[in-house]
Order: sequence, then C-alpha cells, then structure tokens
Amino acid sequence: MHSKSICVYCGSRAGADPAYLQEAERFGRAIADEGWRLVYGAGDVGLMGAVARSAQAAGADTFGVIPKHLVDWEVGKTDLTAYVITETMHERKKVMFMNCDAVVVMPGGAGSLDELFEALTWRQLGLHRKPIFFMNTNGYWDPLLVLLKHVTDQGFAEESLHGYYEAVPDAAACRAAIRRALS
Repeated sequence: MHSKSICVYCGSRAGADPAYLQEAERFGRAIADEGWRLVYGAGDVGLMGAVARSAQAAGADTFGVIPKHLVDWEVGKTDLTAYVITETMHERKKVMFMNCDAVVVMPGGAGSLDELFEALTWRQLGLHRKPIFFMNTNGYWDPLLVLLKHVTDQGFAEESLHGYYEAVPDAAACRAAIRRALS
C-alpha cells in the first residue's frame, strides 16, 4: 500500500547529459524506498522509462497514464501496477494530476513544460495546494527559473508565484523536500 503518490513529468528522451538519466534512476529508487507510488506518463522511453523501471525494480507501485495516440510512439509500458489509456493529452494530464500528492518536473521538453505550467497555473488560481518541485539536474531548469522571475519582475504574476514551486539540485534533495512537504 502506498502512502503518497508522486507525479513525475519528464522527457521521453534521455537528453544530452548522462546525469539526467542517472538522476531519474536514483529518483525512481527513492520513490520505492519511501513507499511512495510513481504516477507518470506510462512511457518506456527516455527519462520516463528510466524512472519507471528503477521504481519498479525497487518495489514501488507504478501508475501510468498514456493517451492512445502515444502508445506506440512512447512505447506504452504495460507491466505497471496500473496502466490507463486516455483519449486525449488533456485527459492524461488530468488523470495524472488528480492521482498525485506532489509534482516533480525532471528535465524534459515541450510536453513536460505543458504539464508543469498547467499544474503551476492551477496552483496560482487556488485550485490545489500540491507542492511542485523542479529537479534541476546540473542546472537544467536555470533558464526557466530566470524566466519565472522575469514574469513577476515585469508584473505579470504576483511574487507569491515563487512560493508555489521549489527547485532542488538532484534526486536526493528532491526526496528530502517531498518528505518535508508531505509530512
């Protein structure tokens, strides 16, 4: 039985820096070690596959959600504890988000940014209070964090926006931050 569920948004590719894959694997193990459940996009490629395989190998429950049009492209990982196929990307994001207690954004591309900004916007609008963490492996998210500061500096969001997320350097720091936030 899992105590908490952690939604991970991350790339369907491994990225240019080998550290991205290493930290994804470390975080998958951390999820299992904490007795948490992994909620993610159900792919078996890139960082998605790495975090899921690592979590599974260490004994974690896994909850994957994938839209039908990506089953082949992202190689749907069907050996998960729960595997849900949705009609649309929007439905995928909703099911993932509604089934988690915290959000972690690892390195990724446009899809990860889409997922992040929906969760961040919902938090800004008061629709949830779930913690959001940037796993800022080797500074991957630094340009985005600068952009978010620019958004508030230019008056397009309140300073409170920065209280809705926390940037952490690696899997170990992310684990500790989630543990604090959910205690």
